[in-house]
Amino acid sequence: IDENCVGDECTEMEAQCLANTLQPGTNLVAAAYCLYSSSCFLVLTLGTGTYGFTLDENIGEFVLSHPKIQIPETSKILSFNEANTYMWDKPLQDVVTGWKNGTGKSGETFSSRYIGSMVGDVHRTLLYGGVFGYPADTKNKTGKLRLLYEGAPMSFIMEQAGGLSTTGTGRVMEITPSFVHQRVPMVMGSKNCVQEVIDAYTAAGN
Repeated sequence: IDENCVGDECTEMEAQCLANTLQPGTNLVAAAYCLYSSSCFLVLTLGTGTYGFTLDENIGEFVLSHPKIQIPETSKILSFNEANTYMWDKPLQDVVTGWKNGTGKSGETFSSRYIGSMVGDVHRTLLYGGVFGYPADTKNKTGKLRLLYEGAPMSFIMEQAGGLSTTGTGRVMEITPSFVHQRVPMVMGSKNCVQEVIDAYTAAGN
């Protein structure tokens, strides 16, 4: 809200701004993130696949280094803050426990890789497969990631690479935000792994 603007005109302008902003991720036409690591990476989708570029410092330009990224359909890497496991929904607890014990649908024993930075964790997940999640818990009942500028754009990138992104009970991309900084629980990554989470919530009647 512009504190220097008063009157009905300001209210109308704010309403128009919110109408343009509060849209579901399915209306996105582009999404990208930039990662500063061993190199500087730019990952981008325009709705026709996900592409990775690496900064070439010699010419000062981003060069296509990862054309048409496709996340593996299954993997054995999980990326969650497992200190919060006891506060998660029971279906998610059960799935993650199965992965760690090797009793999940794949029969593989998962290993944990968690940086604590969404961009870093999602980037690794895109390239090598696995599941990244910041789910709801008893303390943060709507999760912690912001739907408009974290959840939806990253879900767009993930889906365009062949992955899935869910709250557990619904597709993140289909949620219409009610306010700008709305939070959303998220689990995203390899198709088969995320589907196992979705199936667990469905079986539990959530």
